Amino acid sequence: MNNVAAGGYPTSWVVGYTIGIVVVLVVVALVVPILVLARQIGDEAPKINDALTEAVHNTAPLGALRTTIEHATIIIGGLQRGRARLGG
Repeated sequence: MNNVAAGGYPTSWVVGYTIGIVVVLVVVALVVPILVLARQIGDEAPKINDALTEAVHNTAPLGALRTTIEHATIIIGGLQRGRARLGG
């Protein structure tokens, strides 16, 4: 037997090409959804960055909270001393 397919090519070549085409199609089928998701993430990234920048701006005054707490503690201490002197 010759092992020749209908088109005149050896059967092993036909099988090899068929397997190669199937592998390429499977890889494309797996990579395309990943690329689509990456594109969607890339489209959302500027919005996320803007929101984070706004959050940094909105929460910046919280850095002064420690100073406020320190001053409040000093005031409370003064009030407690005043109450103790008045006998309360």
